[in-house]
This record gives sequence, structure tokens and C-alpha cells, in this order.
Amino acid sequence: MDFKIELIFIPVTDVDRTKAFYVDQVGFVADFDHTVNENIRFVQLTPVGSACSIAFGTGITDMAPGSQRGIQVVIDDADAWFEHLTANGVDPTPVQELAWGRFVTFDDPDGNRWALQQLPQRP
Repeated sequence: MDFKIELIFIPVTDVDRTKAFYVDQVGFVADFDHTVNENIRFVQLTPVGSACSIAFGTGITDMAPGSQRGIQVVIDDADAWFEHLTANGVDPTPVQELAWGRFVTFDDPDGNRWALQQLPQRP
């Protein structure tokens, strides 16, 4: 049996600002943006090449904005991602070299934290 993670909720305060951040600055694909009624809006975005999307909006989660702090994404080149984020107005941490990979982290406008991991070379 398969067990796939395909959607992670991100708690935010300003849906339009968050959508612009992830699409225009980070480079996610905007898949879906639907207002069900005045209390519910659902936005789904997907990182290029990912089978897992993120969702945010109004009326879809009771998590506090900025409380999602444990998302880790595997990337091929930490230096390239650092440059991409910096060039697009995101403030990432410098590339950190660890035994288990090279990392770049950044926060979205609400403080939700992302860790980007370039896996170490394996023999």
C-alpha cells in the first residue's frame, strides 16, 4: 500500500500577499484559487517538480499564522537556490554545510519556515 503526502497546510494572515510571495518570489506554480463563500478561500500551490503541494487561505486551518516551521524540501543545488531566493527579494540564510547535507532556510511573510536540503554526495 502507498502512503503519500500530497498537501501541507500553511497558516497565513494575508492570502494575496502569501500567494504573490510563493509564486512570484519563490517560484511555485499556482494550481488553484477558489473562494467558496465569504468565509472560505482555498489556494493551492506546488513547487516545480514536487508531488506535494501547499494550501492556505481563509477558513481552512486553525493553526496560528507562522506556526508551520517543519517543512523540508530536497533540492539539487543549495547555492543556486540561495541565489534564486536572494535575487527575488527573499532573505534566506547563507548555505549551511552539515554532514547530512547543505541547507538554505527562509521564512514566508508570516514566519512559516522552510528548510531546503541539498543531499550529500553518496558513493
